[in-house]
Amino acid sequence: MHAVAANLIRYRELMATLAWKNIALRYKQAYLGIAWAILKPVSLMLIFTLVKSFVGIKSGNIPYPILTFAALMPWTFFQESASDGVNSVVGNTALIKKIYFPREIFPITAVLTKLVELGINFIILAGMMVWYEMMPGIYILWVPVIIAYTVLATLTVAFAGAAVNVYYRDVGQALPVLLSLLMYASPVIYPLELVKEKLLVHQAAGDWSHALYTLYTLNPLAGIIDAFQSVVLRNQAPDLMSMTPGAVTIAVLLPLSYLYFKRAESYFADVI
Repeated sequence: MHAVAANLIRYRELMATLAWKNIALRYKQAYLGIAWAILKPVSLMLIFTLVKSFVGIKSGNIPYPILTFAALMPWTFFQESASDGVNSVVGNTALIKKIYFPREIFPITAVLTKLVELGINFIILAGMMVWYEMMPGIYILWVPVIIAYTVLATLTVAFAGAAVNVYYRDVGQALPVLLSLLMYASPVIYPLELVKEKLLVHQAAGDWSHALYTLYTLNPLAGIIDAFQSVVLRNQAPDLMSMTPGAVTIAVLLPLSYLYFKRAESYFADVI
C-alpha cells in the first residue's frame, strides 16, 4: 500500500492529465454535455418509481423516488467506474508502448474521474431533499467513508478486469451486462430492510435464511447502498453488521486483484 501511495504522489500530474482527458473525451461534442452525468440515475429513478406503483415496494417513511435516487448514486458510480477501469489499459495503448510508469494509474484514474459525476448527483440529491423537506443529521459525516469504501470495491473489479481485458477483449464488453444483472442482487429497486424482513424476521428460506442473508451481503454494494441511504436520508448510523461481509470480501479480493494486475503488467506492451 505504501508503494501504491508513493506512485500516486509521484505521478499525480500524469493522473490529473489523464483525468482531464477522460472527462473531455466523454463530453466532447455532446449536446447535453455534463447533463449526461445525471440522465441515467434520474431516468432509472423515474422508471423504478413507475414500477413501484404497480408492485407496491415498501419504502418506509422515506419517499420512494429519493430513496431510489440515493441508491442509484453509489450504484451508478460503481457500475460506470468499474467499466471504465476495466477498459482503461486497452484504451491507452499508445502511452503504454511509449514510456513506462505504473500501469495501475490507468484504472485508478478511471475510477477517481467518476467522482466528478458523483459530485454532480449530490447536487441533485440535495435539491430533492429540499423538495421533500428532509434535513441531514450528524451521521452524514459517514459519507466520505462510504465513498472511499465504494472506490475500494470498484478498484477490486477494475484491477483484475483491466488485466484480463488486455488478453480477452470480450471482458470489457461483457462487464456492463454482468453489472446490470448484479443491480437486481443489490438493494437498488428495493431497500435492504425488505431483504432483512423476509429472511431474518419471517425466515422465508427456513433454516437457510441467515445463510442466504449473509450470502446476499457478501455483495459489497448491499451494505454500501443501505449505509448511504441511512446516513443521508434516515439520519441513522450505518448498519455495520450488514456491511461486514462485503468488507471482508473486499479485504480479501482487493490485494489479490492488485497483485494479479501487477503480475500481468510486464506483458501488457507485448500483448497490446
